[in-house]
Amino acid sequence: MKNKKIAIIGASYLQEPLIDKAKEMGIETHVFAWAAGDVGEKKADFFYPISIVEKEQITEKCREIGVDGICTIATDLGAITVNYVANKLGLIGNSPYCARVSTNKKDMRQCFEENGDPSPKSILISENTFGNVLSDDYLDDYLLHEGFHYPVIVKPTDRSGSRGIFKLYDKNGLANAIREAEEVSFEQGALVEEFAEGQEYSVEFVSWKGKHHFLQLTHKFTTGAPHFIETGHLEPAPVSDETLESVKSVVEHALTSLNIEYGASHSELKIAKDGTIRLIEIGGRMGGDFIGSTLVYQSTGIDFVKAVIEIALGEKPELISEKEEEAAGVRFIFSQEDIDVLEELKKDESIKLIYEEVHPITQEVVSDSSTRFGCYVFTSANREQVMKYLPENEE
Repeated sequence: MKNKKIAIIGASYLQEPLIDKAKEMGIETHVFAWAAGDVGEKKADFFYPISIVEKEQITEKCREIGVDGICTIATDLGAITVNYVANKLGLIGNSPYCARVSTNKKDMRQCFEENGDPSPKSILISENTFGNVLSDDYLDDYLLHEGFHYPVIVKPTDRSGSRGIFKLYDKNGLANAIREAEEVSFEQGALVEEFAEGQEYSVEFVSWKGKHHFLQLTHKFTTGAPHFIETGHLEPAPVSDETLESVKSVVEHALTSLNIEYGASHSELKIAKDGTIRLIEIGGRMGGDFIGSTLVYQSTGIDFVKAVIEIALGEKPELISEKEEEAAGVRFIFSQEDIDVLEELKKDESIKLIYEEVHPITQEVVSDSSTRFGCYVFTSANREQVMKYLPENEE
């Protein structure tokens, strides 16, 4: 019986758990990415220096190789290519419609509105559309006419990792925020959205033939306004059983709205003090920041990465817990204070440190998740102990 072959889109550290798991499962790995000296180039059985946006080239190469499946984790751009190739070659993947509405925030908002899924009011604003009249005063009048009230969020239509996100309390800086969001957008698009109040969470599901299986709810810690860069994550999130059931119901409905039938999904939402749930966005892929690759396994015992590979190969995932469940957290390094907390954590016998990566602190401003100075992942049988070493949420 021949070894199965899997195509993996992307070669950065984000894909490393996927490559490692596939090789552990005895599957031949074929990795596609722009040649940049990334870890996946060295770890892959076969590496092809083709940019992940070159969908046709990747399709033809995968046809030539005879891959049995294709997948990626933690990247929206990679998910677009995965679904394109899967549809062209008759492999397991989601529909072209799903690939669009689960990666483009404008289309996602429209999908949510059409299907009755709760999400913030949103409008597309483009410098190309408004031209020379793209000014703070003009935009202020336009937004008020459209029924918006401050504060508002400005974000790119198609990026992740906290890139190009701004919170504005009044009209000052609106035009510049839109220009900056457009600059980092692949399609040069920016959205203005009403600001959803409440604590932010992310939700990990895995889907097989349109049936959605809940894995974990993550409590998110961020820098707050203006950019909301993640400073840490905690699993399982400390919420009531009633709240958790409400979250599951809302997200399951939204996954169906987006036509997500196969693979991982990462949903971000906010829960207000009165219990109101608002969907921020949903990606048809695993969450990054160690959520999908590490925290889910530590807190549930379910091998999420393995499930992604099994689904890509057309196999129903088992989703069986392989270990004792624990509370798990990750804290990201922004300053020396975070490193000091790491040193204290190492002295705590109730905490198990399972991963650390510390880079020298520089004067560079942390502008998004890719510019943080490292992180550390840790677990404990006691969730309160894990919470002691996580940062405070900023407003």
